[in-house]
Amino acid sequence: MTSIEKAKPGTIDMKLEAVVIPVSDVDRSKNFYAGLGWRLDADFVVGDTFRVVQFTPPGSPCSIHFGKGLTPAPPGSAKVL
Repeated sequence: MTSIEKAKPGTIDMKLEAVVIPVSDVDRSKNFYAGLGWRLDADFVVGDTFRVVQFTPPGSPCSIHFGKGLTPAPPGSAKVL
C-alpha cells in the first residue's frame, strides 16, 4: 500500500521535494554543496540562458535547485527555509 493509499479519504499526502535557491555564481554554489558531501543529481545546461543544478543532502527526500534562468528572485533572497 502506498502512502497515498494510506492517507485519509479527501486528503493529499504532501511532501516538500525541492527548494529553488537563487544564487549569483552557479559554479561556486555547486562546489560549496559538493564540499558538504551532498549528492549531485543533475547539472543541465540549455543554451546560454538556462542551467539547473540539483543537489540532495544525505538521507533527505528533499533536494535543492539552483542555476541560471531558473528563477527571477534575486541572489540571496531565500530566507528562513
